[in-house]
Amino acid sequence: MIDVRLYSGADKDLWNSFVAKAKNATFLFDRGFMDYHSDRFEDHSLMIFKDQKLIAVLPAHKSGQYLVSHNGLTYGGFVWSRKIKFLDAFEAFKAVLSYADCNDFAALEIKEIPRIYHQLPSDESDYFMNLCGAQCIKKEVLLVIDYRDRLSFEKNRREGMNKALRHDLEVRVDGNFKEFWDTILMPQLHEKHKATPVHTLAEIELLAQRFPDNIKQVSVYHNNKLVAGTTVFLTPTTVHPQYVMGDEQKNTLGSLDLAYDYIMEHFEEDRRFFNFNSSSEEQGKLLNRGLLFWKETCGARCITTTQYRVSSAAHKTLNLQFT
Repeated sequence: MIDVRLYSGADKDLWNSFVAKAKNATFLFDRGFMDYHSDRFEDHSLMIFKDQKLIAVLPAHKSGQYLVSHNGLTYGGFVWSRKIKFLDAFEAFKAVLSYADCNDFAALEIKEIPRIYHQLPSDESDYFMNLCGAQCIKKEVLLVIDYRDRLSFEKNRREGMNKALRHDLEVRVDGNFKEFWDTILMPQLHEKHKATPVHTLAEIELLAQRFPDNIKQVSVYHNNKLVAGTTVFLTPTTVHPQYVMGDEQKNTLGSLDLAYDYIMEHFEEDRRFFNFNSSSEEQGKLLNRGLLFWKETCGARCITTTQYRVSSAAHKTLNLQFT
């Protein structure tokens, strides 16, 4: 009754229609987002049907002996139909392991979709991972604000806000990706971390064009000069600043405090969470004390998300026990 099929380009409309209505999906699983970097990954996404009806998808790619969901995305894992029931989800999960085993994948790697992105309860695969003895290969610490019970900014964050007011800073939602990338984000990342953004300027502009309701650029100006900015990803449940950076005067001007305060308020409507993203490094083994301190003084508190590795052969002994 369960059929696992390899995704192809001909399935794009069906895939996207399913993702738009799934109970734990975000726009990151739309093929318009996933495929912008298709040249970097050997796509091996799966579609799971029951009686010819699509009940789940797994955004994935091939990485050596592993089927991985998904190194090109912040999070991945099983995307479930809004109406899927527990036993059908179990059969779908088991069928994917069997598919992986039959196609010579040694293991399946899953980066959990954080619960803050779920529109309905969606912890099925987490339970299945426990049943089949999956290995936790990464545990991330995320700092999150719950809008329903929000803690206020602490004293040092309020002081930053006061600096911004004294300097008469201006915030605009203006799509000024280019100036932000060229004059602040890339130079500051290189100077501080010898790093580059995950997305190039051309890629983020393309994605913002494809998803104008989900990707916004917020800019902070001092005397009409760009001094800070944030690229914000919006989902039905969550506000998430994908990139945030200020220039060398950010502490003097309070520009980042103002940027965070603005996007928390401006994009809150009908959403429950504000996600500051990870504060851990090296597969979650190291914590960044500075990031923890800064985010917690904004009122954020901890949730975790897990990356699992499970042997494909686990399907052979995977069963549910009932009373």
